[in-house]
Amino acid sequence: MFQIFTDFADYLVFTLLGLQAETKLGDAVHFFVEDTSKIFVLLIVMIYLIGVIRASLNVERVRDYLAGKNRFVGYMLGSMFGVVTPFCSCSSIPVFLGFTSAGIPLGITMAFLITSPLINEVAVLLLMSLLGWKFTLVYIAVGMSVGMLGGLFLDTIKAERWLHSFASEALKRGQNQLSRENKVHSAPAESLTVKERHQFAKQETVNIFKRVWKWVFIGVGLGAALHGFVPAGWIESHLGQGQWWSVPTAVLLGIPLYSNATGVIPVMESLIINGLPIGTTLAFCMSTVAASFPEFILLKQVMQWRLLTTLFFVLLTSFTLVGWVFNAFSPYL
Repeated sequence: MFQIFTDFADYLVFTLLGLQAETKLGDAVHFFVEDTSKIFVLLIVMIYLIGVIRASLNVERVRDYLAGKNRFVGYMLGSMFGVVTPFCSCSSIPVFLGFTSAGIPLGITMAFLITSPLINEVAVLLLMSLLGWKFTLVYIAVGMSVGMLGGLFLDTIKAERWLHSFASEALKRGQNQLSRENKVHSAPAESLTVKERHQFAKQETVNIFKRVWKWVFIGVGLGAALHGFVPAGWIESHLGQGQWWSVPTAVLLGIPLYSNATGVIPVMESLIINGLPIGTTLAFCMSTVAASFPEFILLKQVMQWRLLTTLFFVLLTSFTLVGWVFNAFSPYL
């Protein structure tokens, strides 16, 4: 699906610029070009499509269901949607903005945002070939559980009060619209022309893109520099031999790095082959794809520091616990 971005980066970096793929600079620049182009296209396409859907379809029934009394179902649906969307953490953010604008509760939105970078269909297939179906099923269940429990916790502490004003106002507008529609069931849904739907989606795309484009450059640039220049073999040799402290250390080491679930699977394979315990490896990889600096730089555009810090510690705690559990039970998987 994303091969076009790899081919584009190959042509630009290795053919036009003449950099070598085997060098650290070539690897870092290639990473930057591939991920920046991919994220920009996803930003434009996803924001526009969500805008068209919001303007074209009657989403009240979906929002009513997600915002209903059985919130657990909402968390599960948000997490399941995260599983089937092949986005990295940064490119999931446009969908986060669309959910917020639609009035969907923050906890459900966060269940999606946490799960989406952790699991996708390519990563599942790679994991199955590497570690077997039992481990893969457990990984999917764990990834969804982290997303659902994270969403539940953030709803419990009413974390929506820590969104930035424009995101908070968008959430309130969506929820107020839902409330009015619940009171006036007979009110017909507003019908827009094709041109009006296009104009609405276009304006949404322009407004959001203007707000986040520079942070894509900053976030991916940081990730590319770290991706290209971290010495090979350094991680394997500094995480111990399964001691309890190796898991939280692996989680902390994964934060400055940046990858998606598909890209991190070869790293996982390399770490396991070099003797790193499965739980420690999993904790490191989950931290890399779901708690990286680039993601939080982008999330800063919609979240205040208190919400970012809370989300950060929720993820770190979850990944550490996951690593300890997998290290303890890996002989049985």
